[in-house]
Amino acid sequence: MSGEGSWREQRREALQSHADALARKQAAETERAKAIVADFVAAMTTAGIAPGPLRARVADGAVRYKTGLRGWYVRRNRAMAVGEDGAFYLLDVPRSARSRLAGVRIAPSDPPLQVGVGARDGESMPLERLLRQRLEAGADF
Repeated sequence: MSGEGSWREQRREALQSHADALARKQAAETERAKAIVADFVAAMTTAGIAPGPLRARVADGAVRYKTGLRGWYVRRNRAMAVGEDGAFYLLDVPRSARSRLAGVRIAPSDPPLQVGVGARDGESMPLERLLRQRLEAGADF
């Protein structure tokens, strides 16, 4: 039985090592994405493109709620935004009568290096390209 116990311990250590490596990789990617977002905020500010009020939306886009945040939408459907505080926001929320009156609080999300992974074909793109396109669109977005 000690052979089986030893094998299980080795397997557990291997799995933990793999999980630790994955966590380090994800943390490094998040830091890189945060730097890209910070550069975007600086570029928008330098270009004189003022941030506007951000509203959360129900997934179908028919209803919007106040958030108290200011920033720039980065997708035309207004599902994602970068706040003037340099945070990345996902703005889809569940429908709520209370939110219609009181608004919603949106917590910042870790920005992904690849936006839209798992979405329909053609909706996935590198964060850097998405933000560059938004910057190039200027105030008429």
